[in-house]
Order: sequence, then structure tokens, then C-alpha cells
Amino acid sequence: MKLSALDLSIIVGYLVAVILLGLGLKKRAAQNKEAYMLGGKTLPWYMLGLSNASDMFDISGTMWMVALAFVYGMKSLWIPWLWPVFNQVFLMMYLSVWLRRSNVSTGAEWIGTRFGSGRGATASHTVVVVFALLSCLGFMAYGFVGLGKFVEIFIPISTVAPYLPFTVSPAYVAPFYGIIFTSFAVFYAILGGMTSIVIGDILKYIIMTIAAFVIASIAMDNLAVSSLSVPQGWYTPFFSWHLDDLNWTGRIEAVNAKIKSDGFSLFGIFFMMMTFKGILASLAGPAPNYDMQKVLSTQSPQDAAKMSGIVSIVLLPVRYAMIMGFTVLALLHFDQLNLQAPNGAIDFEEILPAAILQFVPAGLMGLLLAGLLAAFMGTFAGTLNAAQAYIVNDIYLKYVNPRASNRRIARMNYASGLAVAGFGILLGLFVRDVNSILQWIVSALYGGYVAANVLKWHWWRFNASGFFWGMLAGIVPALIFPALFKETLELYYFPLLFGLSLAGCVAGSLLTPPTKSETLKSFYRTVRPWGFWQPIHELVVADDPSFEVNKNFKRDAFNVVVGVVAQCCLTMLPMYLIVSMYTELSVTLTILAVCAIILKKTWWDKLPAEELKPVSVTVSSVLTH
Repeated sequence: MKLSALDLSIIVGYLVAVILLGLGLKKRAAQNKEAYMLGGKTLPWYMLGLSNASDMFDISGTMWMVALAFVYGMKSLWIPWLWPVFNQVFLMMYLSVWLRRSNVSTGAEWIGTRFGSGRGATASHTVVVVFALLSCLGFMAYGFVGLGKFVEIFIPISTVAPYLPFTVSPAYVAPFYGIIFTSFAVFYAILGGMTSIVIGDILKYIIMTIAAFVIASIAMDNLAVSSLSVPQGWYTPFFSWHLDDLNWTGRIEAVNAKIKSDGFSLFGIFFMMMTFKGILASLAGPAPNYDMQKVLSTQSPQDAAKMSGIVSIVLLPVRYAMIMGFTVLALLHFDQLNLQAPNGAIDFEEILPAAILQFVPAGLMGLLLAGLLAAFMGTFAGTLNAAQAYIVNDIYLKYVNPRASNRRIARMNYASGLAVAGFGILLGLFVRDVNSILQWIVSALYGGYVAANVLKWHWWRFNASGFFWGMLAGIVPALIFPALFKETLELYYFPLLFGLSLAGCVAGSLLTPPTKSETLKSFYRTVRPWGFWQPIHELVVADDPSFEVNKNFKRDAFNVVVGVVAQCCLTMLPMYLIVSMYTELSVTLTILAVCAIILKKTWWDKLPAEELKPVSVTVSSVLTH
């Protein structure tokens, strides 16, 4: 066993706490569908924002980002645009407001507000549910794989094997640990619903923040007496077409092979493709997962915007303080980490757990591991909650038992949660590594999502048939292409996926009648989007001459640009601080301050004042309700 008694007691204490949390909030969550899925829409925006940020602070993503920072240095700022991380900026500026105005429970239910009823709407509803479940299962497998790889370093199977009634082969040690710790996440998520998840996430965020700044301090102390042996290009976020300034020859030769295998060598082209895909994915709005559910859980459109805005502020500086701290420690003491995989190659995704084992003292290690386990469980639980919402709200209550009692709904929530968790774990058994599942989710699967979900906001003629055929024309190739293009980075065939999906959207819309005008007028009046809505605007104005068109496109676009710059600054601040690049740190702080002043005037002061569900609530009332 590589953990001290103090470390183990901290971890066990945390696990007991999440079990008690689920049991304590079981009664509240079982009140009705809205209480379970959305916390009754009574949770304060700052709690939901902290929870959402905490969900993004997961083990698998952190392992991946430490590996990126180790290899690419400051240039690793850009690679998470694959998600894209700046989708939170689009949400903050206007999309969260649009989504929350719909006042629905899930993304699939939203289909009814946009397309009404009928065969096409039913087909669109179905394809959204399928995409949502695929997405949720993919994210659960992604977390499951990272968790197993993480835990097996700290608890060698040889230490627990004498107490097991069965033998675990080396290939299944990581899945074995993944199943054990996933069970805790399933327990409190299924029992306590959204409120349980949010409170658990806030507890996790506090733990991770303490650990992050301690790790950053240890790294800075180590760097004060040693220096990094890295290529010159490692210290700058700027780049050219090729990564010529990031040559690791003579230092750690295996890193050059890592860059080549990642497919990022032609960084200029990679960046353009990533930005193109990222802007389109952001215009599409949140994918139907935990992010969307947090937006729908807010009390009002204004709170939805604030919730999305706080995510980057509370997440990026803390997360990158930890990432850069472990990166610096790993670079300074690389020879001590023992990162060789059984096949002789270096497994860069194990830098994080290896560095924790090597450099973190007893007590703090237990706190950090509890936080990282909490990070996994929070992300897994949030994703599980989203999947449950789709199964119960959009399948069971819509098609099977629309008049189900609250007790029956609670039982379905429990059953669907167990089923989804089981499938997510099963999928995780077949995933090779964190990066492979990540690339498939963000590039291939989302390639089939983007076109239809951009058009649904911005083009009045886009209808349910177009949505169905566009999604289908993207999702089916997304499932097939990885097998056909095994040696190709998924991002590079995103344009093909997008083109196929766009063709399905346009053909499906123009070859079928438009959505009923009453449905479109209701959507346009309620959501108030900008875009190509002139025919519907004229109909709405004919009914209500006082209605005003949304003229905020230029302001929203400007705010998005400023917000993305500010988000990059929030990422670079801890990176420059830890490596003592104080001139660059000062410039970054100045740019961030200017961005904050601008957004105070052009975003915060312009937030909508409407309230969909006026509820006065405090943190204490949430905890004691």
C-alpha cells in the first residue's frame, strides 16, 4: 500500500460524507420530477456555477491537461479548444439566456418549443435523446478510464488481492478500481438528484482549491532551486505552422514521438480546424449533458448567464495552478516518475498520478486524492443525472406512462440511473485511453451535432425533419468514420461530418413543409433570438406592434471576443506565475482588467431582468429544505 493511514482516513471520510449526502437529500429529491432533475429550479446561480466548474475539474481531463502542459508548455493553452472551452463564453453572453427562457427540463423537451408536435418533431425528439445518451455514455466511459488508471498507481492490486474472493488479471486492474469508486458516485447521484450533486460538487471544489494552491507552492519552491530543461518554444503560447521551436531532441526524446502521435505537428492547420469547429460547436449551444441541465436549473435567464459567466472565473485559475504545479514537478524530476508502460513506451497520461505519489506529502496526498476522486464522482454523477433526465422525462413520461405518480417517477429515476451507469462502465472496458475517447466525443460525435443545433437557433425555415435528418446524417458517420480512418485524428474529418450533417439539415427542411407559424411565433416571442427570422418577426409584430427585434448580434459577438481573450488570460495567469514569468504575468493581468471593465459595461449591465420563476432562496434554505 502506497498510502498512509492518514491519507486513507481522509479518503474514507470523504466517501462516507457523500453517502450521507445522498441519504440526507433523498426525500427532497423524491418530491417530484423537477426537484430531482433540476433541484426544483431554486438553487442560486453561484452554487450552480461552482458546481458546473467543479464538474469540469475531473480526473481524466486533468490527467490529459497535465500531459499536454508537460509536452507543449504554454501552447497547451490552445489544445482544450477541442472541447471547445470557450463555449462557456458564448453561453455567458447570450445562449444561456435563450435556453433558460424556454423553461423546459431537458434539451429533448426543448424540441417541442421549437418544432411543435407531429411526426417530424417526434423523430427529432428521438434523435436528440439518442445523441444525449451516446454523449453521456461517452463521457462516463471517459471518466471511468481515467479513474481506473489513476487509482491503480496508489493502491497496487497486490495489496488487496489477498482479501478478494477472485483474481484480477493485470489488464483489468484499472476497470476493477473504476467499478468500485463509480459505485459511490452512482449511490449519491441516484438518491439525491441535482441538489445532492451540486452540494457535493461545492465540497469537492473547496478540497481541490486547497490542494491546487499547495501543489503550486511546492512547485514554485522546487523551481526556485532548479531550472527547467525544456525547448525555448515551451515558454510561449505563440506558434507558427509547425512546432519547430518545440523540439525535445537531447532532452526527453519520447516527447517528439508523443507530438507526432497526437497529430498536432502541423499546429497552424490544427489550430484553424480547432477554432472553426469550436466556433460552430459554441454557436450550437450546450450539448445535452450536465452543462445544459445546470443552465435549465437556474431561477431566471439572468441567473443562467451569470452561472455560465462564473464557471471560467472559478475554474481556470485553480485548475491550471494544479496542472502547472504538477507539470513543473514532473519536468524537474522526470527520471523519478517511472512512466514506462508494459510495452516500453512512456504513458504521459500517468504523469499526474506519478507526480502525486512522488512529491505530495502524507495528509495532503489524502486530501488531494479525495478531491480528485470527488472530481471523478462529480462529473460522473452530473452526467448520470443528465442521462436519467432524458430517459425518465423524454422516454418514460412521454411515451410509456405520462400520468406516473411522483413515487413511480422516483423509482424510474433509480432504475434508469443504475442502467445508464452499467452501460457507461461497460463501454469504459473497451476504451483504449483517455485521449482516444476524448477525441471521439469532441470531434466525431459532436461533428454530427453541430449543424442542426446552429440552425435551430438562427434560421426560421429549419424544421423538425431537417433537424432529424441533419442529426442522423452526422451521428451515423461519426460512429463509422473512426473505424474507416483509423490513423486520422478525428478533428481532421470534422468538416466532412459537418458537411454531411448540413446537407441533411437543408434538404430535410426544404423538402418538407415549414413548422406551423403559431409554434414559430411562440418560440420567437419567448426566446427572442437574433438571426434569419424576418418572416416570423413580421407575423409577431402584426399581432403585437410593440414587439422589438433582438438587435444585440454585434454586441454579443463583440462580448464573445472580449470574453475569449479574458478566458485565455485566466488560463495563463497561474502558468506564468508558477514559472516566475513576471513580465508576461503583468501584461496578462492588465489585459484581463481591461476585459473586465469592458464586460461590466457591455454584458453585466445589459443582462435581461425578466424572471421566469421568482423564488427567493439562500444557501441555508437549500441545505435545510
